[in-house]
Amino acid sequence: MSVLDSVRKQIVPVHPEGYIFIAIFAVVSLVLHSIWPPLGWIGAVLTVWCAYFFRDPVRVTPQRDGLVVSPADGYVCSVGRFVPPPELGLGDEPMQRVSVFMSVFDCHVNRAPVAGRITRIAYKPGLFVNADLDKASEDNERNGFVFEAADGRYGAVQIAGLIARRIVAFSREGDTVSAGDRIGLIRFGSRVDVYMPDSARPLVALGTQCIAGETVIADARMVDDGRSYKVG
Repeated sequence: MSVLDSVRKQIVPVHPEGYIFIAIFAVVSLVLHSIWPPLGWIGAVLTVWCAYFFRDPVRVTPQRDGLVVSPADGYVCSVGRFVPPPELGLGDEPMQRVSVFMSVFDCHVNRAPVAGRITRIAYKPGLFVNADLDKASEDNERNGFVFEAADGRYGAVQIAGLIARRIVAFSREGDTVSAGDRIGLIRFGSRVDVYMPDSARPLVALGTQCIAGETVIADARMVDDGRSYKVG
């Protein structure tokens, strides 16, 4: 492999949603540079960060039936049983839920946690409190997807955070997706909740680092008694 090929493999594509923001950062940097060069250099660093934020890397997704993959990059901030948002139509009984928090340094392209048909997309306006808090699932602006999978119905909810002010959905109701397909994006820090039927057993713990479309967060066809974890 040539040096040029090696460099190309390290360059991560930028999602088109980010082009306008990168352009704005670049123009502001040029204006700041004309006012005072040190400000221009700060703007240049922020422009590079903006391009990094909107990166859209290729992911390798396991495809076995029953696997639930992380819909977002970040760390697991909540695992347990919670009542899903009413607009999803998943009932008022608690369901298994895994929540993944994304910082402003994580990739913010969100992916389908399971393969199936999107039967509902529901947007609800709300607040912008810290997405790391449990109350964010109830109070914050959010956009939810319901997936009809082979082993039941799943929900994935994009939740705006303290900085995020825009949730973007790429998919539509009626679309059929595979696990790991891109379904949306949240700009500048946020969280995604995954609601699962009882057959899906969580395989992650608080603090687990996840990669969207690659990390298996639950399995609906478990063949063992689960997993234990240590921090180190």
